[in-house]
Amino acid sequence: MSESPHVTVWPTVESIPVSAVTDDRPPGHLRPPRLQEVAGTVGTGRDAAGGTAGGTAGGGAAGSGTGGGAAGPATGVGTAGARGRGARGNPAAEFGFSGDPGQHGVPDDDMLHAQRTWDGTLATNRMDDLGVNAERQRVETKDVTASVGLVADGRPQDVRACVESLVEHTGATILALDLGNVDGAGDVLAELAERHPERIRLWRVADAPQGRGGGATSGAARMKLLHLDSSEVHVLMDTSLVLEGDALTPLVAAVKEGAVAAGRQGLEPADSGDRWRPAGPGRVRALSADLMAVRRSAALAAFPERVHSARDADVEFSLALRGELVVPPERLPVRRLRERDVAPEQASEHAPEQAPG
Repeated sequence: MSESPHVTVWPTVESIPVSAVTDDRPPGHLRPPRLQEVAGTVGTGRDAAGGTAGGTAGGGAAGSGTGGGAAGPATGVGTAGARGRGARGNPAAEFGFSGDPGQHGVPDDDMLHAQRTWDGTLATNRMDDLGVNAERQRVETKDVTASVGLVADGRPQDVRACVESLVEHTGATILALDLGNVDGAGDVLAELAERHPERIRLWRVADAPQGRGGGATSGAARMKLLHLDSSEVHVLMDTSLVLEGDALTPLVAAVKEGAVAAGRQGLEPADSGDRWRPAGPGRVRALSADLMAVRRSAALAAFPERVHSARDADVEFSLALRGELVVPPERLPVRRLRERDVAPEQASEHAPEQAPG
């Protein structure tokens, strides 16, 4: 192995030791996973198939980072003890309701009852718009340990933008693994890790990715990050994405409530049966792993380490997970910088059709 000014450079992915890193086991804060069979079903995003029966799989929080939720960086998962607004004690008071359960109408006045029911529905919708659900999810997930795993194999500008967006919009630990310092991507990560030592943990290997003259595969790198992690929820994220708000909390909330994994884009078998098409929101058959939160314990037993193609890995990983896979009902605040790299010779008949950005 060799030394850089900031971090050890290991010869290969496999040579990175994990025993000293994974001994610390966090307390459990996740509900037991729901194990219903979901083959061939697609949820509507608002019905009982959409995650947590009350919308916890997304629940209006998909835009929580940029909409009406709490403003400012480092919100949501991983931010226990961080400064923030927190949940409001009586949000109904903002809409002219006292919140007093003793308020009663005239029992025989059906019109009055209907009007109050309608007013209550409107108030609920308005509270959704103001981000009450987003705040609730942040409170409910504040004790869930979550880390984001990133594999860098080039494109340093994308790597920088991706990591900086995670630092700005989340409080999660960032686990970064650089393969071969392609085009200086590893140097960018080392700079960011030095700037944010409390947020970023970096491992570097000399072996370059397959297709760039080396033997390192994304599958092996992803599996290594899972072993290096000690969180309850592991978030797989591609460096081709940047966050424009808190996109992690809705995903982690869905996992906390019982999903085995939650992602920004679902996949279902296409009509031909040998390809996959975009699907969701709600329960889906598979998830794209470009942004996907998964129970780490389940991922360790299911991740297809030997699959080289990112698209093939997404499908095989999803099919190996035992439990519900969900997509939050509203679009997450995420922007795609470029399409994911998939070598043409590696794409198989199981590869999904290109999902929209």
